[in-house]
Amino acid sequence: MDTHAFASLAHVRILLIPVGLIPQSLFAAYTEEIRSFESIRLGEIPAETRDGRAARFLPNPLSKGNLLISFPTHPPPQSHSILSLVRPSHFPLAVIGVATCSQTDSLKSLYTQFNASLADVFPSGSIYPLVKNCYAFEEIEGSVNLDLDEDLPGLVIVPRITNRKLHIGTLIGDLCSQIMTEFEVLVQALETPLGNEYLNASLMPLLPPLSELPSSLNSTSKVDSPPAFASHNSQPDMSRPSFTLGAAPTIKRNVSSASNTPSHRQSTLGVQAQKKRLSTIGSSSSHGRLYKMLGDFFLLSGRTEDATMWYNEAVQLFRSSQDPLWYACTLEGMATVAIIEAWSAGHGLHNSANAVKEPWTDVSDRLQQAVNLYQKTPSPDVEQMHSLLAFLYCGCVLRQTSLLFAVWSSKGWGPLAFTTMLQPGPKPHIPPTLTSDDKDNWLNLERLSAVTGISRASVSAVLTQLHGPWLLHLGQRERINILEIVASFYACLGYKRKEAYILREVLGCLLDLMVCGREEDGVSQPSTVPQSAGLGIHNVHPVAGTGWGSVGVRMSESSDGNPSVLRLLKHVCKVLGINLESVGLVQDTKKRVLDHPPSLSDYDEDIIEELREPCGWPELQVGVVREAVAVAEALPDFPTVAQFALSSLKSLQSVLTPGDQYHLYSTASRALITARRRGDPRAVEYWSGRPIVSISIAPLPAIRIPVEKPRSIKHKVKDLKPLIQGIVDPFLYNPRKAATGKGRSLVVQNEVLEFVITLQNPYIFDLELHELSLSTSGVSFESQPLRVVIPANTLHQVVLSGRATATGVLTIRGCFVQAPGGVIREYILPLYTSEEEERLARKRRAINSENGRSKYSGLDRHSWTKARKHDSTQSVEGSGGPSFRFLECKVVPEQPLLRIRRTSVTHGALMLYDGEQSTIRLALENVSPITVDFLHFAFEDSTIEPAQKALADGNLSVFETYETEYNLIHRPVFSWDQDDAKTIAPNQNLSLTLGCFGKVGCANGTIHISYSHAEDPNLEDSSVFYIRQVSYPLMVTVYHMLECNGMDLLQFPSYSKSLRRNISRNSRLSTLQFEEDAGWCLFSIEVRNTYGSPFDVTLVRTQDGETTASSTTTIPPGSVSRLVIPMKKILLGESVLSKPIPTLSDRQFVVTQSSLSQSEQKAQRELFWYREELFKCVHGRWHETGGTRLGELSFRAQRMSLPMLEVFRLDIAQVSLSLYSSDGAMDEGTSRHYPKINEFVQLRATIVNLMPSSLVFTLDLETNPSEHVIYEGVLTDIPVGRLESGESKEITTAICFLTSGHFEISALVRGFGKTETDSRVARTHITAILREDT
Repeated sequence: MDTHAFASLAHVRILLIPVGLIPQSLFAAYTEEIRSFESIRLGEIPAETRDGRAARFLPNPLSKGNLLISFPTHPPPQSHSILSLVRPSHFPLAVIGVATCSQTDSLKSLYTQFNASLADVFPSGSIYPLVKNCYAFEEIEGSVNLDLDEDLPGLVIVPRITNRKLHIGTLIGDLCSQIMTEFEVLVQALETPLGNEYLNASLMPLLPPLSELPSSLNSTSKVDSPPAFASHNSQPDMSRPSFTLGAAPTIKRNVSSASNTPSHRQSTLGVQAQKKRLSTIGSSSSHGRLYKMLGDFFLLSGRTEDATMWYNEAVQLFRSSQDPLWYACTLEGMATVAIIEAWSAGHGLHNSANAVKEPWTDVSDRLQQAVNLYQKTPSPDVEQMHSLLAFLYCGCVLRQTSLLFAVWSSKGWGPLAFTTMLQPGPKPHIPPTLTSDDKDNWLNLERLSAVTGISRASVSAVLTQLHGPWLLHLGQRERINILEIVASFYACLGYKRKEAYILREVLGCLLDLMVCGREEDGVSQPSTVPQSAGLGIHNVHPVAGTGWGSVGVRMSESSDGNPSVLRLLKHVCKVLGINLESVGLVQDTKKRVLDHPPSLSDYDEDIIEELREPCGWPELQVGVVREAVAVAEALPDFPTVAQFALSSLKSLQSVLTPGDQYHLYSTASRALITARRRGDPRAVEYWSGRPIVSISIAPLPAIRIPVEKPRSIKHKVKDLKPLIQGIVDPFLYNPRKAATGKGRSLVVQNEVLEFVITLQNPYIFDLELHELSLSTSGVSFESQPLRVVIPANTLHQVVLSGRATATGVLTIRGCFVQAPGGVIREYILPLYTSEEEERLARKRRAINSENGRSKYSGLDRHSWTKARKHDSTQSVEGSGGPSFRFLECKVVPEQPLLRIRRTSVTHGALMLYDGEQSTIRLALENVSPITVDFLHFAFEDSTIEPAQKALADGNLSVFETYETEYNLIHRPVFSWDQDDAKTIAPNQNLSLTLGCFGKVGCANGTIHISYSHAEDPNLEDSSVFYIRQVSYPLMVTVYHMLECNGMDLLQFPSYSKSLRRNISRNSRLSTLQFEEDAGWCLFSIEVRNTYGSPFDVTLVRTQDGETTASSTTTIPPGSVSRLVIPMKKILLGESVLSKPIPTLSDRQFVVTQSSLSQSEQKAQRELFWYREELFKCVHGRWHETGGTRLGELSFRAQRMSLPMLEVFRLDIAQVSLSLYSSDGAMDEGTSRHYPKINEFVQLRATIVNLMPSSLVFTLDLETNPSEHVIYEGVLTDIPVGRLESGESKEITTAICFLTSGHFEISALVRGFGKTETDSRVARTHITAILREDT
């Protein structure tokens, strides 16, 4: 289309048309050679005509200046023919046919084809073209005879020579000379009175065929008539002998070029009065239009001075007449002349500076005056003429805009601006200032305004004049042409939104033409034919006697031009903030392995898309989206329809109404189905954002979960402590164990593995996924894809199963997703680690910080523009970005599988008495083809967790902690014998017996059976092996029937010799198995039967060095009995007592601050260790009276007090007292003595060292009452001396009782020295009874 260059009025248009079967590539190459001649110097144009006719428009041989030439390849529409006189520069003044010739080609045939092409392009009776030539380019050098034997006027053979370009330039110069000669012929016709009448007949006159016009007024003044001019087309021959035009009357002007005119050329610029001129032409019509035509022809001939003079003459006449259209055209010509003269004179920035006004101001004012005159032109009655008036008006506005734009973009008045305005090429010339990379930079555009003084707003204001009613009167072709140029101006000015607004109107015009063109081509169906199903199938017109539908054919639809329309549409939408390419259109492929795996930016894009600030007016965007889809449907381009609809859903989902969402989705679905039916290979990418929310491994059944264990554990299976407590870590917090717990999941080779995938659908319609499958790496994974329908506005979970076929690491990268009619896309889903969370948080903060800020202006606020700039600045940082961490599974070798075939427990319920010991039997079956060679049992019950929680809290005392751990370790509910474990062959059974213990508070329990194929040859070199576990839960009921309390330790009573002689006769006392009273004590405890049945309770004493003794009592229901058994006192060594209270588990020992003193802590340790020794010596058992059930009676709930400790602990020494008189002992062997009053007796104290080492002792004696007793020496701190272990010594003291009565005599033996035994004493006492009669 026409580029509407500023100097188009001075461009000689030469139409280039292909002739014959010339290939398009050759035609483009030859036209490129011809177009290289954009201007020709006037001095190079022949000044003489071949026939010797006078030509006033031919230049002088020494003329300066240039002839501007443009070479279009499309002629103007026939509807513009009425502009042939108003705007001659709008039409091709010559035609060059481009053809190729070889030795076999017929030149006459080429000439015939050339004339036929001209007849098709130009209607009969058209004035233009004035000259017609056909250039036949020689393909092979020397293959064509350059001498034309036949009479083929206008046919020129262009030889294949080295300097062919110079030859083509000579031919174009001759062609321009012929054009100027034909100007003379046309002007001579217009100079006749009738021609002038035709010229002034209407607003846009048309000349009849020149043969109908009379001869020129001065045709008789010529010596010879011009010779005949060969006719090149069907137009009337203006130069045939029957019609000759003489030269116009001489009009002499004072011009500098008049003296240089050759004598044979008739000058029209001589000086002559105006009246003479009027009388010559005719007074009925104005001659201003004729002068304007002369100015146009001189301008086209490159003679700007002559053109200026004729334009001035026309202006003088138009000012006094009412002819605004021609007046405006004249002003446009004068503006063009001014620019060409400035260019020819070499004006530039160095000599054009003017302090008063800028040099382009006059030209702009003249063009503005022309614009105003066009507006004042009365509206013609003919619609076609009205359309062309609007076309001229728009052209004038564009010319004024081109002037301001050229000066603005070229940084002022100068050669660059002239080049921009005079460019005659097929494409507009853009200055380098607007072709750089930062051409859209606001600062660069404003700098141009500051330099030139022309603001972008002023250029836009001038351009805005043509938008409005004028555009409505333009034809479709002209309107598209004008709107395209307006959009280009706005784009160069940086007004992208205005450009988009104009381009939307361009698209509207294009669609109107498409629809009209289809109707004219007969594509639309007859009204009587029913509409087809949408495949473009139309029934041909039936033959008489046949009905519709018998034959069907689909019309061939041409897609030429569709990509350009779609590209224009995408650009408009992108300017308005809509990315119609957010969903890509690619070739359909079933490849799952992508050439470019998803990058970090691809992963982040979908996650943070919702955080981006919306840009644009939502209501406008929705409307434009509807238009875009309608345009794509009208072309039609069904994959693009789907792309636009789905891109709109993806980008504008937050602003689309439910109805719009459903409409776009259904439109895209129909388009994809239609495209597939028609065999279109294109498909859309997945569009619904990130559909995957999470991926997790579905929990395996408990019996199938493999657990990794070190091989060293096989040697520790007999260690009850870790097994009972589930291998509790010895530390309260172990970071290594915490990290291990978050490692890879273990799965088994060739076993079904299920993944739970959470999908999301943010739309109001059900979203269908044609295919959903896992994206994995590492070991091979076999699975079948799923077809899923996600309900509207919900999160939906699906389960996808498969098998890992080899051992190793299975990495789950994400999912492959495919929508109907789309291609497969991989979505990765890294683990949401703390590092990943922090990285995404930083990115979210960065995006939120940019939202709502004016950091970017204009179209830079669009998300894709900001993202591109951000990526360019972050490219270096992104190269070292974090690596993805994905969900991983460790695939282990195939494992055996056990099941519990049968048990001896009825209904899974176990009922026990407190402390009862029982057994249960389990039968295990190996249902796999793999041998089980490792078997281990672990147990769990309801008493373990509370105890472990109490231990973990750390609020228990040391005694409570020890007892809790003792119950966990030494009194488990379930137990087994490791020696019972055996190998279980495939499909074989194994029966095992387990022990049960009744513990109050136990409500349920579980038996965990761990097994493995530990000797797997695949794991020979591995330090680990893998086990599985099968569990058997039990309901446990424990009845509490015997309560123990009131534990006590008492001193053993003293017996007289007579009593000792009767022991043998007392069977019950004989079972106590004691030897003497010294070093013995009594253990007693109360037992209460709270159950409804009697129980036999037995106390058993087992002490080292002593015989075993027992005491049995039957306790009826509801009764309380105290059981007593003698215990030998013990003495623990200092090495034992100095030990702290231990912990039985592997828990980390936590040191707590204690407020106890050293002596108090020592007393605590003594109580603890003596209590432990006591429970080692005495045990309790029960047996159901008359039944078979038996069990253990626990005393561990009883506490030991300090008095009990003193009783149970062996004294440091044994002391005995006796009274002797001169007659001998007084009732020796008893604790009672009968001395006489007022008679001295000997008080003998015998001390025996019971300590394991030697010790110094002291003795204290005391009598009560002491005031009636006299003694010899002292009674306190009597030194005994050092006694070895087991050594004895007697101390004798004389005493005398002065009165009768009962006297208590006590002895106290202390150790002497700095030892821990200082505080320990040995006591004894006797009673002296004195009577009066003795």
